[in-house]
Amino acid sequence: MARKAPIVPLGELRTILLDMDGTLLDKYFDDYFWEHLVPEKYAEKHNITFGKARELLLSTYRRHEGTLNWTDLDFWSRELDLDIPALKEQIRHLIEVHPHVEEFLAEMRRRRKRLYMVTNAHYKAVDIKLRKTGIGRYFHRVLTSFELGAPKESLRFWQRAQQSLDFELHSTLLVDDSEEILRVARRFGIRWLLLKLGASSKGLDKRPSGQFPVLRDFRELLR
Repeated sequence: MARKAPIVPLGELRTILLDMDGTLLDKYFDDYFWEHLVPEKYAEKHNITFGKARELLLSTYRRHEGTLNWTDLDFWSRELDLDIPALKEQIRHLIEVHPHVEEFLAEMRRRRKRLYMVTNAHYKAVDIKLRKTGIGRYFHRVLTSFELGAPKESLRFWQRAQQSLDFELHSTLLVDDSEEILRVARRFGIRWLLLKLGASSKGLDKRPSGQFPVLRDFRELLR
């Protein structure tokens, strides 16, 4: 059973680390892109059925999950012989911010919190999404796994992130939609951790393990 989100002591927090896809932004864009649009284009290119293309690609994706390749748009462009950034631009109208995210970000800036986006997303994907949504203006910095040379599923990411951002473990909050990433962050020692539910507005959440308090809506942190 999911644990109810605790009252996070915002007054005691100095730093807030926020994931991008699924946490701040609706993951429907990425799910549709990788599970429908890319297989469709791949099927057309290789003259095979959509079903066959989707089966093949989902298997290929899984082999690279949890690595830097997983979200590397240049890697997938080479691997699939498709212009992945250009395809993302074609459906950029589907990129949406989750409800009440901007309200939360604006309030945290007003309270002089240090806001950092920490993401596995490729810098080209980050650029497309920040241009579409405009939320980049709220962050002091955007830190990607490609910049640090390690995915967020690795302790190396958090070690290097702390060196780069100089945050204190006891006064930092991380919000992410991945329990695997939260487990690694907990091992590293980050004090406050929240699991964001409702990653995709059109998908079903995996059943939470109960290891982490959950956040369904960013309004919950403003009450």
